Amino acid sequence: MSDTLHPQHTALSLAASGVPVLPLRRGKVPFGNCPACADNACGGRPNMKTPGPCRCPGVCHAWAAATTDPVVIVSPAWVAAWRRAVCVGYHPGGAGLTVVDLDDADAIAWARTALPATRTVPTTRGEHWIYRGAMASRNAVRPGVDIKSTMAYARYLGPGTGTMTDLPDTVRALAVKESSPARPTPHAVAVSVKAGNGECPHRTPTYLNRGIAMAEQRITAASSAVHATVYRTFLAVLSRHGRCGCLTDTHVTRLFTAAQSKGETARHCADAWTNARTTLGL
Repeated sequence: MSDTLHPQHTALSLAASGVPVLPLRRGKVPFGNCPACADNACGGRPNMKTPGPCRCPGVCHAWAAATTDPVVIVSPAWVAAWRRAVCVGYHPGGAGLTVVDLDDADAIAWARTALPATRTVPTTRGEHWIYRGAMASRNAVRPGVDIKSTMAYARYLGPGTGTMTDLPDTVRALAVKESSPARPTPHAVAVSVKAGNGECPHRTPTYLNRGIAMAEQRITAASSAVHATVYRTFLAVLSRHGRCGCLTDTHVTRLFTAAQSKGETARHCADAWTNARTTLGL
């Protein structure tokens, strides 16, 4: 069944299998927020499990609108959106999946040598490689390659072919590499304490505190994509200090406070922190 001709029917079928769906309008993009939700004035929907203060019945907040609830999918507001929709989108992370979006022939050739085979779906210009397992989303991890999983949406283009395999570390490493600071860290990450003084080398005003202050500034300076900025900042901090015992509750509180000053909820901060730890294997 073509999702172009019957997007709502396709959406209901996907939702029944546990895949959160949403309608996509012309340009293969989500519908814009309603006036009450414009600029996230309602507080937004920080994640799929806890919608937050927003109770908008419409198709708002892009990927966060994705749902498996058939009552929502056939509700009047959604029916109106389906009539204008050109295709079905889905939230891969909400279904426990990761899509490696390969935009061209060069990207596909790279994937065939660098990544384990998995379910493949042809796209207009390339292929979607779908793995079992969720991770952080990130665009342009290398030329022609995007990762779509949590807090992202992908266009549904059919079931694809091949056996779906577990998300490999090689894909997770792509996002971690791009999230890490460009310059090498002044100190190696170590689990054991430094011999002689019993202190972790990161516990210095010139390194750890400066790093936390820079992370706070990065978050508070964000003028858009606050959710993504918070997650990437947490990931960068943990990639440097998450394995050596440097971080204290005071440091984490400073980061959470900076995020909440930009409108993030405490729950979203906790989820972003947990997801970052999971991505890094902490």
